[in-house]
Amino acid sequence: MSTGGVSARGWVLYAAMALLWGMPYLFIKEAVDTISPPAIVAGRTLLGALILLPLALRRRALRPALRVWPWVLAFGAIEMAGPFLLLGHAEQTLPSGTTGLLVATVPLFAAVIALLRGDRSALSPVRAIGLLIGFAGVAVIVSGPGLAVGSDPAALLAVGEVLLVALLYAIAPFIIATKLKHVPSLGTITLSLLVVGIVYLPIGLLTQHEVPSLRSAGSLVALGILCTAVAFIAFFALIREVGPVRAPLFTYVNPIVAILLGVVVLGEHLTGGLLAGFPLVIVGCWLAATGGRLRPRRPVGIPAP
Repeated sequence: MSTGGVSARGWVLYAAMALLWGMPYLFIKEAVDTISPPAIVAGRTLLGALILLPLALRRRALRPALRVWPWVLAFGAIEMAGPFLLLGHAEQTLPSGTTGLLVATVPLFAAVIALLRGDRSALSPVRAIGLLIGFAGVAVIVSGPGLAVGSDPAALLAVGEVLLVALLYAIAPFIIATKLKHVPSLGTITLSLLVVGIVYLPIGLLTQHEVPSLRSAGSLVALGILCTAVAFIAFFALIREVGPVRAPLFTYVNPIVAILLGVVVLGEHLTGGLLAGFPLVIVGCWLAATGGRLRPRRPVGIPAP
């Protein structure tokens, strides 16, 4: 049975991905309460790698990744090592819902990168309008009532960190598309997680100065198992089910999940800036990524928050 060309299994996987990659901001916010950002990166990536490693070995996905290990490491640095640390540090200041929405600007940065790479389709009027609308939404969120970034240097730094994360997430797919397109995704992700975890482990141990609370420890475990290992497995299944072009559509729901979880679980406030900027960011991202079409012509990169 299918609806709108998507099978029932496809819709279940869409819902799973909207939840799995909408939850990390909640778990990061809870984890940084008593765990240092480097320790969170180490724990999350090592847990994810340990779960994915048997699957990668069974599918013989690691050997192709090892052949091009410099590019795999570059991908890991841009997709995981930098973003995971920056998100942890930023969420020591920013609400989780705001963080999730700012990360959703990835398509805006991807459109700018495509433009710089000479992609003429990125110059279309609709895409240009999308860029203007999306970045206007970011400005409204940052300067609108409730966040007061302009008067808080720590908040301003945190916003800059999250926008840098969005930029890095926009860059990473270009490495996949140009240097790792013949490497199984499972091998690339598993090897990246493993190396990033090993590199961050001693840093995490040196920066962790208190015993983690049960709530923070549980959030870290959830990040590693649900939002990393299980999420990637579900994402691969979604690509197989609906194809790489339609698979990324769940990313427009992730910010809604992040905001709702922040409000319901953490008691975060829906600020005027967030309410006004949210539709601008989502509409701007959709226009910049698709040019106003219901389906993008090519697959777009998916951030692993």
